[in-house]
Amino acid sequence: MRTFIALELSDEIKEEFSRLEEKLKTAEADVKWVKPHNIHLTLKFLGDVEESKIGQIKNVLDGISAQNNSFEISLFKLGAFPNLNQLRVLWVGLEKGFSEAEKIANSIEDNLEKIGFPKEKRPFSAHFTLGRVKSGKNKNQLKELISSLEVRPKSCVIKHITLFQSTLTPKGPIYASLHRAKLTDR
Repeated sequence: MRTFIALELSDEIKEEFSRLEEKLKTAEADVKWVKPHNIHLTLKFLGDVEESKIGQIKNVLDGISAQNNSFEISLFKLGAFPNLNQLRVLWVGLEKGFSEAEKIANSIEDNLEKIGFPKEKRPFSAHFTLGRVKSGKNKNQLKELISSLEVRPKSCVIKHITLFQSTLTPKGPIYASLHRAKLTDR
């Protein structure tokens, strides 16, 4: 089954993503938007995993969550990868909670490597993907909007590390929680 590990977000944060997407859509650029209810903070994409490995992954996540406290994240700014002149991925960054998310992501990398999952070659990048640019259509209008839009400083407390199953459909992916590892209460 196709799986990934992520941090789930509050409805308030998802509403801010929805607001930002609506504003960005006015540029009428060629973007494949992520549905706001599907946006999460990916810690590790696992890809296709044998069902026999799921129990081991759950145990790893339970161990990591027992060693980490719940923490607050807050939204920061709007940006693009690789940069504003070469728009490919539109994202919102983290202001608060970056170091905690990075620590958990690194711990997941180290512990999952021990059970056969290769480490990610790129360093962890804490961001929320809003959309992927498919062509250069109206790129300048989109770039201007990204530069001018302010992200409201919404925040939420992260209480779990979640293992998700991702089912690809013609209408987009459907995510289902397979396991929630509860972080220690502060």
